[in-house]
Amino acid sequence: QVQLVESGGGLVQPGGSLRLSCAASGSIFSINPMGWYRQAPGKERELVAGVTSGGRVNYADSVKGRFTISRDNAKNTVYLQMNSLKPEDTAVYYCNIKTGSSWYNLKDYWGQGTQVTVSS
Repeated sequence: QVQLVESGGGLVQPGGSLRLSCAASGSIFSINPMGWYRQAPGKERELVAGVTSGGRVNYADSVKGRFTISRDNAKNTVYLQMNSLKPEDTAVYYCNIKTGSSWYNLKDYWGQGTQVTVSS
């Protein structure tokens, strides 16, 4: 079992910045890509950004150039630096980790979610 604890959400004005953090603990295998998803009211959950333990990253087109994902493998912690925030970034942000003994049997774990609201 894996536990994820998120922090860093809140209310910010358009153009502002926020940094989300997520610490994972428990039974984490060496294969453990982590990422951030978000879900706005009435919309499906979508991938925002992901990062492998080797540092390979990917981003949703809507956040490229504004958001930066990073991780500290020693702490099993992933971060999401969000700059130039827009009202359309408003959503509940969820931390995710996929872990398993091989790429063919990864199991998903989710954080509790943290609200990000971008509004003037």
